[in-house]
Amino acid sequence: MVGALARACLGVELEPQFDEPYLASSLQDFWGKRWNLMVTSILHPTVYNPIRSVSRRWIAKKWASLPAVIGTFLVSGLMHELIFYDIGRQKPKWEVTCFFLLHGFCLAIEIGIKREIKCTWRLPKVVTAPLVVGSVVVSAMWLFMPTVVRCKIDVEARKEVFAFFNFMKGAYIYLRDIFIDHNDHKF
Repeated sequence: MVGALARACLGVELEPQFDEPYLASSLQDFWGKRWNLMVTSILHPTVYNPIRSVSRRWIAKKWASLPAVIGTFLVSGLMHELIFYDIGRQKPKWEVTCFFLLHGFCLAIEIGIKREIKCTWRLPKVVTAPLVVGSVVVSAMWLFMPTVVRCKIDVEARKEVFAFFNFMKGAYIYLRDIFIDHNDHKF
């Protein structure tokens, strides 16, 4: 929606932030290639790569990515807690961090299984996509959304949307009046 608005108003093409996450074939596909791509592109070089590099000193290269995955999700959870604290000014209950840690551990297990069992056969996407999206939605409703509701982010977001539309309506009326008044005074 934001991309379409930027394209229409400014003629600028923004990088997509999501790539059809409902088609994700795995948690790795969902979090790494389809969901919030800007954050993925920031966390990978700043958190994941350094943790993986340090992990290689203590564990086999094959498994060094697993602590990096968990560490990256921990940082993401802590950043979300900070954002929610800034918005809602309520003491964190750490549910959001638990949400991200849960997904970090599940993703690490998924990666480990894929590496250990070198099976080329995969379930079809028609099966995996609903399972992946369903697991994300269920865990989000359990651990993520209570913080959203407690901080009243939904209420604030609605206010922001209405404020934006009121601003756009006012700008439209102002510009319309300028051009109509300007056109009325032609000789």
